[in-house]
Amino acid sequence: MNKNKQASMLSFAKDLPNICSLVGLFCTVLAIYFAIGGQFLGSIIAILWSVLFDWYDGIIARKMKGRTKEQGVFGVQFDSMIDIVSFGVYPAILLLSYGNYEIWFIPGAFVIIAASAIRLSYFNIYGLIDSETYMGLSVDNNALILAFVFLFKNIFQHSTFSILLYSVIIILAVLNLSSIPINKFSGKWIYVLVAYVLVMTSVFGYLLWRQL
Repeated sequence: MNKNKQASMLSFAKDLPNICSLVGLFCTVLAIYFAIGGQFLGSIIAILWSVLFDWYDGIIARKMKGRTKEQGVFGVQFDSMIDIVSFGVYPAILLLSYGNYEIWFIPGAFVIIAASAIRLSYFNIYGLIDSETYMGLSVDNNALILAFVFLFKNIFQHSTFSILLYSVIIILAVLNLSSIPINKFSGKWIYVLVAYVLVMTSVFGYLLWRQL
C-alpha cells in the first residue's frame, strides 16, 4: 500500500468501537488513580465499568456495517493494548497499593502483568479454540473476580486481606495461562454483565458513601 494513502493514526479514534474502547481506558485510568490513592472502593467501581465498555466495543464492532478491513485489524490490536493496561497493569497496581508498596508485593505485580502480556500475545496469534471456547481464563475476568473478592475486605484485617489478594492474583495469572477450555461469555451474557456491574456499583457506592 502506498504510504500516501495510509489512514492517519488519529482517524481510527473516530471509529465508534474504538471510541467505546477509549471510554473504557479512561475508566481504567480512574481506577488506577483511585488505587494509587488508596481509594479502593472507587477504584473497583471504575474498573467494573472498564470491563463493561470492553465488552461493548466488540458488540458495536460486530453490528456496524461498512467498516474497513484496516479498521477491524486496528480495533483488535487496540483492544488488546487496552486489555493489558486494564486487566494486567491495573491488578498489579491494586496489589502494590494495597500492600503499601512493600517490596515483596513486586513479584506478584510482575507475574500478573507478564501473564496478561503472554496470554494476549498468544490470543492475537491463535484466537479461540473454537467459536465458543477460550483457552484459559480471559483477562477481563480478572477485574470481575477481584471486584467480588473486595466484597469481603472488611471481614479481614488489612494484613490478612493483602495475603488473600496476593493469592487470588497469582491464581488468576495461572488461570490466564492455563490450557483449561473455558466457554466464551457472549450473546445474552452481556445482560448478566450489565446486571453485575450495576449491582456491584451500587454495593461499593453505598460502602463508599458510608465512609464519608
